[in-house]
Amino acid sequence: MLTLAQVRQATATCWRAWLDAVYPRMCRVCDKPLPERDALRPLGEWFCKDCEEDLDKLEPPYCKVCGQPYEGMIESEFRCGNCADRKFFFDFAVAGYQAEGSVRELVHQFKYGKDISLRGALGDLLQRALQDPRLQKEDLRGWCLVPVPLHRIREHEREFNQSWELCRQLARRTGIPALQVLRRKHHTDKQSRLTRAQRLENLRGAFALRRGFQGPESPLKNGKVLLVDDVFTTGATTDACARVLRREGGAQKVVVIAVARG
Repeated sequence: MLTLAQVRQATATCWRAWLDAVYPRMCRVCDKPLPERDALRPLGEWFCKDCEEDLDKLEPPYCKVCGQPYEGMIESEFRCGNCADRKFFFDFAVAGYQAEGSVRELVHQFKYGKDISLRGALGDLLQRALQDPRLQKEDLRGWCLVPVPLHRIREHEREFNQSWELCRQLARRTGIPALQVLRRKHHTDKQSRLTRAQRLENLRGAFALRRGFQGPESPLKNGKVLLVDDVFTTGATTDACARVLRREGGAQKVVVIAVARG
């Protein structure tokens, strides 16, 4: 007699086999047909072996605060020059990959090309950030995933919030709950066009908590948050979000995770 879980697993396996037969899976980078699923290679659902090996993984050594990678032999934790004189409201930031080559192109297709079908592949790439040793020590089931919000005008233009889609994918894979905690009050200029000083000024007062997450009864009170974004660059946006999560929501710990480090 099969258990309910076994029935569901068998049904899912048959469904995937049917989909693979009707809609053959293609590598999201080179468009080559993918072989049968390999349980030992989870990213094989999205990438051929060669393209997966070409993805620019973020490897140590990297700054313990912002995740900026460095070449050479640095065996102890270090704080990079850009972080040395800055105090962030998040504890640290870490990404799974560098924003180069195929990873950069996939993020751009997802974010600006409105290719929402990439959310599964990028969600799996994001999961690599959880392999950071500092997060491996944590029971992340007691944390929550929070997306960096878009202003309603920009979300309408883009048709979805890429950070929320990544949260939803990661929640399905890990069981960590995903909550839309923040809202963006102001329709600001795009951060990519601005200098560091301009980015900080541009984001002043840009974020706030949604209803239900304020005050002493907030579910964020003394909680731990994984703040999710697609690309981490200067940290100005995520720091502005972390400030609100801590000061207004009462979060105890905020860690930024991203698909890529720009």
